[in-house]
Amino acid sequence: MSTPKQTRQAAAQQPTGALKGTTLAQAVSWALDQAIFGHLKVHGNTTWQAWDLILLTITWVWSDDATLTGAFAEARRWSLDVLGRVAVTSYQGLLKALVRWTPIWLPLVWQQLHQVMEEHGGAHQRIGRWLALAVDGSRVSVPRTQDNEKAFTAPHYGKGKTARYRNKNGKKNKRPKTKKPQPVQPQIWLTLLWHLGLRMPWSWKTGPSYSAEREHFRQLLAEQVFPQKTLFCADAGFVGYDLWRTIHQAGHALVIRVGANVKLLRRLGYVREKTGIVYCWPNKQARRGQPPLVLRLFRLRVGRCVMHLVSNVLDEEALSEALVCRLYQLRWGVELQFRTLKQTFKRRQLRSRTPARAYVELDWSLVGLWLIQLFVVKEQLAIGQLPQQASVALAIAVVRDTMQRWWERPEEAFVTKLQAARQDDYQRHRSKKARYQPRYKDKPKAGKPVLHNATSWHKARLRQWLRTVG
Repeated sequence: MSTPKQTRQAAAQQPTGALKGTTLAQAVSWALDQAIFGHLKVHGNTTWQAWDLILLTITWVWSDDATLTGAFAEARRWSLDVLGRVAVTSYQGLLKALVRWTPIWLPLVWQQLHQVMEEHGGAHQRIGRWLALAVDGSRVSVPRTQDNEKAFTAPHYGKGKTARYRNKNGKKNKRPKTKKPQPVQPQIWLTLLWHLGLRMPWSWKTGPSYSAEREHFRQLLAEQVFPQKTLFCADAGFVGYDLWRTIHQAGHALVIRVGANVKLLRRLGYVREKTGIVYCWPNKQARRGQPPLVLRLFRLRVGRCVMHLVSNVLDEEALSEALVCRLYQLRWGVELQFRTLKQTFKRRQLRSRTPARAYVELDWSLVGLWLIQLFVVKEQLAIGQLPQQASVALAIAVVRDTMQRWWERPEEAFVTKLQAARQDDYQRHRSKKARYQPRYKDKPKAGKPVLHNATSWHKARLRQWLRTVG
């Protein structure tokens, strides 16, 4: 096995031309402009530059080594061999710097990548007139250390209403005594905004395993500035008057699935009545003098399922039924993004043993995966392919091979390999339903929303509200 010194000597003896490692560094420079970090002031004793540390971090999360220290060793060797320098020489130094600077760098990275997506996304940047973003949440496991358990698990697990209800019914039905509920494995809750057209992340929020994804979404709405005509598409977990009103007041559109936990009014008379017009106006908000939310209700067949969705876009030309159906079908891609992160990119179980470092590991893993997706989608669009035809798994393999065999002169260009990273185009003839038996007998269903005609009480409240605002 050759040593790093021998590989550097072998690379120096090769004919002139671009090395694989140089090509990879140029790809990252294309996506992330070094100038966006130039205005940040660091401590006077700091020896590293922000760009060098970020590039070292990206190669660190790209590594497929099973340990964090092993991945850092590979990234450190790559930086020395390709750039001739390394930002920090120790794994501890890297993580200390990332814990300190990630909250400052991450919004700048998001903003820069949004600009790159807009410049190179072409017709896929928007669907119709909308910049469509899906929102959904998932959990990522972390090691079961004392610090992680304290930070990420529910503090009163097994003592809530649901647990008391189950214990009470178990005694009444004389069920066998079960073991005392044990805390689940510590996990990070990840709420992700995902671009429907280009099929890649947009931004995210993280927190303990018991975090509320709706609250995460509300924080993202408050903290970020979204482009005009942004549309948020979500499943039945993102319902509620307060959340929908926040989206509407911010000037954005929504397409959200509703189920039996949502009550809607008809024939309130607030706007001109026509087919599909409904109102979200809970009694609590009506008593407080808050306005009714005017929505359109869609009953659509998406695949094999009949679903009910609502939108605050009342113009049928701006948002047709066909477009609503297409948007919700594309929303499934955010579930595939979670699978790609956990299985293909191997982040189902993070490796950091402290909470602050676990958050950092997840943040930069998402950035590293986002860059790979951006590379492959850009090259697929250049040859006329659609973003959904790109294979992220093959693109990850291309990037890792380029990083690990940096000293080789590329027989095949990096761009050409990314253009060949496409999914199989065969036609599936069988269902992808799992062959194993699930642990539960009944599949969860959202049901359909509860529709009521507006009563005289609602109409009286509406007249009172109109007098107040008029």
